[in-house]
Amino acid sequence: MKNEKLMFGAAYYPEYMPYDRMDQDFAMMKKAGINTIRIAESTWSTLEPEDGVFDFSYIDRILEKAQEEDMDVIVGTPTYAIPSWLAKKDPEIMVTNARGQEKYGHRQIFDLLNPTFRFHAERVIRELVSHTAPHPKVTGFQIDNETKHYDNRGKEIQRQFLEYLKEKFGTPDNLNRTFCLPYWSNSIRKWEDFPDISGCINGGLAGEFEKFQRRTASDYLAWQADIVREYIRDGQFITHNLDFEWKKFGADIAQDGYSYGVQPDINHYEAAGCLTRLGTDIYHPTQDDLTGAEIAFGGDSIRSLKQENYLVLECQAQAFKYWTPYPGQLRLQAYSHLASGADGISYWNWHSIHNSFETYWKGLLSHDLAENPTYLEACRIGEEWKRFGSRLAGLKKNNRTALLIDNVSMTSFKWFPIDRDLSYNDVVRWMYDSLYEMNIECDVVDVNGLETDRYNMIVTPALYCASEDLLEKLESFVKNGGVLVSSFKSFVADEYSTVYADTQPHRLHRCFGMSYNQFTDPGRARIMGSEIKYFAELLKPEGAESLADYEHRYWGSYAGITRNTYCNGAAYYIGCYTEKRILKEIFSRAAEDAGIVLLPDEYRWPVTVRSGRNTKDENLHYVMNYSEETKNLSCPWDQAEDLLTGDRFQKGDTLSISDWDLKILIEIENPHTF
Repeated sequence: MKNEKLMFGAAYYPEYMPYDRMDQDFAMMKKAGINTIRIAESTWSTLEPEDGVFDFSYIDRILEKAQEEDMDVIVGTPTYAIPSWLAKKDPEIMVTNARGQEKYGHRQIFDLLNPTFRFHAERVIRELVSHTAPHPKVTGFQIDNETKHYDNRGKEIQRQFLEYLKEKFGTPDNLNRTFCLPYWSNSIRKWEDFPDISGCINGGLAGEFEKFQRRTASDYLAWQADIVREYIRDGQFITHNLDFEWKKFGADIAQDGYSYGVQPDINHYEAAGCLTRLGTDIYHPTQDDLTGAEIAFGGDSIRSLKQENYLVLECQAQAFKYWTPYPGQLRLQAYSHLASGADGISYWNWHSIHNSFETYWKGLLSHDLAENPTYLEACRIGEEWKRFGSRLAGLKKNNRTALLIDNVSMTSFKWFPIDRDLSYNDVVRWMYDSLYEMNIECDVVDVNGLETDRYNMIVTPALYCASEDLLEKLESFVKNGGVLVSSFKSFVADEYSTVYADTQPHRLHRCFGMSYNQFTDPGRARIMGSEIKYFAELLKPEGAESLADYEHRYWGSYAGITRNTYCNGAAYYIGCYTEKRILKEIFSRAAEDAGIVLLPDEYRWPVTVRSGRNTKDENLHYVMNYSEETKNLSCPWDQAEDLLTGDRFQKGDTLSISDWDLKILIEIENPHTF
């Protein structure tokens, strides 16, 4: 993908259509400014209807039409949904998980390690990629689709896990000691006595197995990437649509939720290693619940994997009834992706499907396959991106704040919950969303990829598991002038979920200037006049300043929030779950310590500002209004021009932004051009 052109695309499945209308579809896509289509990733049974019999005729028709219309094509390997003949050929292909062995029908319910599956997956990948890679309009390949480990607990993964344990720990005694396996007689004398992991009652060992499960998913993507790499031409990329934990807010159906937090079933940082182009899928609430936070969190997470721009390979058009966008929202969403560092978006999907599982996950076109308000708004986006795309692509961020995430800590909270109503991702989003609403842009960084010298401030939401190496890195960060802001349940255990047997928070209690050895349900306790929920650590300042003590008859002698000056830096500790208002006060003070300059108070959500420099070295500010009310703001920049309208502003001029609208302001750094 070249930086001078934004991708504006849609997933296109003519094999799902009720009748042949390819010419009409391409004409409507061209009218909308769509320049890229994504094909093939979910139709293995169409491409290989019988074992060893391949039919790429519909692929050839699409590629022929794409060349005629000068449209780029991303080809997906079709391996995430297997044909029925393959499941029948080897029943062991179906994954065995915590519920037992799955029955054929749904997607992503097979054993990634099964040799029969691997043989046939490799064959169809080689056939498809060798057939399509030479085509001039194929710009890249998406390997698989939203890959995870599918809770694989079959015989092969357990065999491989045992070999992994032998290599990592050497002897059964080391394994027993690391995970405290003598508890309930779980220790082993010989490796051959190691039991089926499905019955494991040890949170640390079960967490190690989940880490291994995630690795098998990443290794599977790397295996596919290696195959594809044998055939691709120079300039063709390899991508994957990394997705997020799905937040449920009702019945347990696919349509009832949205992209929410850290993905538990594959490690994004590990998986990204085999990709030459980062990609993601992001879905979110719309209408009155549209905040932009999911777009921002997802984008910040993916971009930070390699500090590179990315493609949004799936995002929503209409989807289901409560996601039909208000006028202006589709356009605002599209620009919000760019503002986080995306180099383009692709809708899932082009058209609405007339039968099967996702019938009411609606695309750009409704079931009548005609123009509609959402499609017409897409036409506006496409026209603007044709005009301004060269100045919007390739946005580079230089965020000085990092929010640290960790799959291992997330897994530990499945075994040792903070509260039944508060998950790891709830804490992550509590802290991230507060930063977002203050317009403190941050990178969302996996603990394995942290480069402390990039940042002035590091935020750790519930970083329960922390190795000695990571703790040393964070302590040095503060000593050298950095600002650390940590929540409750941080730095409790090592990387194997074994709680450190000394002063909490382990190693960093001097850095924070406090310690604690008790925690409690908040009950009636309050802090700074506000309610506390879920969890409270009883902090004892030991050199730190208490920023807020608990308001409670018995807990009132303890601090709930502290700040400590440590060598050249500062460390804040938030020992309880507070209202966002209080958390934002702490972030504001911490940002001041870190030298991070905040925009005026009027620039707070629902006004969001996302900034960066483009490939022309211009400083861009996306100023977006996530509300139905017009916002009149004072321009905080000396001189700026709205890219979309050409309007120019000086410091103090009024920026009027209507409902669900935005301005893209380019700072004018040479006053003689104003």
